[in-house]
Amino acid sequence: MHAVGMVLGVLMFCVSVTAGQPESVARRGVKVPFLVTQLPVKSVPASPSTAAGRMLRSEYGGGARLCIVSPNMKVRVLAEGFHSACEGSISFDAKRIVFSGKKKASDLWNIYEVGVDGSGLRPITRNAGNCRRGGYQPKLYTIVSPEPWYQITFVSDAAGKINEYGSAPSTDIYSCKLDGSNVRRLTFNPSSDIDPRVMSSGRLLFASWRRSGLNRGVLGRVSLFGMGIDGTDYAAFSGDQGRRIKHMPCTTTGGLAVFVEADRLGWDGAGHLSRVKLRRPLHSYRPITKASDGLFHSPSPLPDGTILVSHRPSDGSGTHGVFRFDPVSGRREPIFDDPKHHDIQAVAIHKRPEPDGRSTVVTEKDSNGKLYCLNVYTSDLKNPKWMPPGTIKSVRVLEGVAPRSSDGRSGKNGIAPLIRRRILGQIPIETDGSFNIEVPANTPLELQILDADGMALRTCSWIWARNHEPRGCIGCHEDGELTPENNFKKAFERKSVSLRPPKRRSVDFRRHLMPIINAKCVPCHGPRGAPPRLDGGGEATGKSHFNRAYRNLLVLDESGADGTFVGKYVQPGHARKSALVWHVCGRNTARGWDGAMMKRRIKAIPRGKIKPLSDAEKRTFAEWIDLGAMWNGEFK
Repeated sequence: MHAVGMVLGVLMFCVSVTAGQPESVARRGVKVPFLVTQLPVKSVPASPSTAAGRMLRSEYGGGARLCIVSPNMKVRVLAEGFHSACEGSISFDAKRIVFSGKKKASDLWNIYEVGVDGSGLRPITRNAGNCRRGGYQPKLYTIVSPEPWYQITFVSDAAGKINEYGSAPSTDIYSCKLDGSNVRRLTFNPSSDIDPRVMSSGRLLFASWRRSGLNRGVLGRVSLFGMGIDGTDYAAFSGDQGRRIKHMPCTTTGGLAVFVEADRLGWDGAGHLSRVKLRRPLHSYRPITKASDGLFHSPSPLPDGTILVSHRPSDGSGTHGVFRFDPVSGRREPIFDDPKHHDIQAVAIHKRPEPDGRSTVVTEKDSNGKLYCLNVYTSDLKNPKWMPPGTIKSVRVLEGVAPRSSDGRSGKNGIAPLIRRRILGQIPIETDGSFNIEVPANTPLELQILDADGMALRTCSWIWARNHEPRGCIGCHEDGELTPENNFKKAFERKSVSLRPPKRRSVDFRRHLMPIINAKCVPCHGPRGAPPRLDGGGEATGKSHFNRAYRNLLVLDESGADGTFVGKYVQPGHARKSALVWHVCGRNTARGWDGAMMKRRIKAIPRGKIKPLSDAEKRTFAEWIDLGAMWNGEFK
């Protein structure tokens, strides 16, 4: 169908919808025009996939078009001649639009800008991977810059990594100037970051897919995080309450952050609506809709505190239509629906206050960043007696190296998590619980606090520091809305401890554990010995890349459920909770916050049968598990 015919067809449909609406809805409508993405129904898969990774992949939105809908429901198509155009975002003065577009089906996605009146169409990004979900930033400046400048934020797969689940290329958040220059990567999460939106404070709110850290399970969680527009001051925005996946956030003029959440995603990423208060986002979670209300997609704010949001029945019987929704009362009113399209990503076109400009300390002249902690004993543990002062002896810093090839999908590095970890360094904790370290900038890191046996008591999720950024935390998994202690810490009395050794160190099963197992374990766990059988038997062929010993130790316990790996002998990332460690150490090493784990009985190594394991060998077992129980941690 020609473009003119398409417009006329939609216009005729919109007139009929408006005339057929209840009088109250038709009278209220929306007082400002809005931008909407129309995704043809025929482009939607016949059997919707529930894979979480689909919302991150570049094919999403293929064949879509951008339209502007006026308050009287007249429709005007933008960016004609594009194979695909979607994900529009409005400038603060409401005169320009940035959107994701492909002129030909074979093109990479790029960010384009066009005037609201359709004039001045131009590309912004070039040769920066598949670029999606663009948005305008407030002014950015440095102390030495002659004047501030404007940028856009966007998402790209330009880093060329496979995500931590091994299912697809990972995505990161980037920025660049309005002419496409000065492209800068802002996030360094080994999985994926998506959906960046600028809040009224000038900070970015976005969704981050995480697998490591606080028992997030095999599939991990997609949670909301915030950071500065230069990538600094990265921190959790909302907690792990509610469903496993939170994404598509927006902030309202009523002081709320509204987002879509689900435990499993369909083809479009739709789910239920929930909210938090901007003043206390970590402690104000509240679901807004229930299962019987259907599925929602891409909320965005209206000037009066309500939102535009797309909605469809959960049984798949209809298409997405645009609704006005009140996140306080839950009232929903239909605005626009074209049965030939899924109408999504509606954004009101109106002027809004531009957030204050932001200064940045980031400079690429400095290849380092700094991480500091005020007191590792400040935590979210229910009982402070579980971890009294003196329990924590040191902090271990792990560096994550994401796969860049099919190894990430095939699992050649080991069972989940697929990312390889290596030890960047380890330093003692000050007596007041503080530490102050210098680390390589723009590098995904995990921090593990260790006990006297070198076992990780707690592990943070992936963090990083930008070039020249000094970033810190109050404690270890502390309440992020706490006020820090008002005293000077010992770690700040001296220069930061540098963790830039000439050679990192990894611990894997193939090179480090198997020699110990052959010497100390196989005599009792050989072909005629007690289970598990630990003679290697050579590296397997076919579908598995591992030997018999590795497979037998990493067997899944029957108590594993809901995507959480519970190993019968090994729990990757948790040496203190692993039966293998209890066996070689001769005691249960679980802690108070591990619950029923502390009551499990152990089977110690019989005395006199073999030469006892040395302290160094026991520590190797613990390090291997705390680093993720990798089969192969060799870095070429």
